[in-house]
Amino acid sequence: MAETDPDALEREIERTRVELARTVDAIADRVSPKRVAERSVAKVKANAERLVGGAQHRHVRPGEEGEAGVWDEYAPRDISPVLIAMGVALVVGATVLLLRRRNRS
Repeated sequence: MAETDPDALEREIERTRVELARTVDAIADRVSPKRVAERSVAKVKANAERLVGGAQHRHVRPGEEGEAGVWDEYAPRDISPVLIAMGVALVVGATVLLLRRRNRS
């Protein structure tokens, strides 16, 4: 068996311990209900902004430049409050489920 320097072995053990501590902290942060909720809210907001931003249309009236079609007669509804409410309901539901699972354990 090869002889190992005790100081080198200690340094390697310490480095491994630090790496393991970082990994455990990253895992704990990733599965934290607060972080999960924050990521869910951010994702819902981003999707809602993209959806609402993509639904913006210029409405043309008869006699103006361009042609007015059937869809241009009615202004699109602002669905952002509905999407936000759905996102909040989803986050609250997920939080309740996570808390119930934690309490069972």
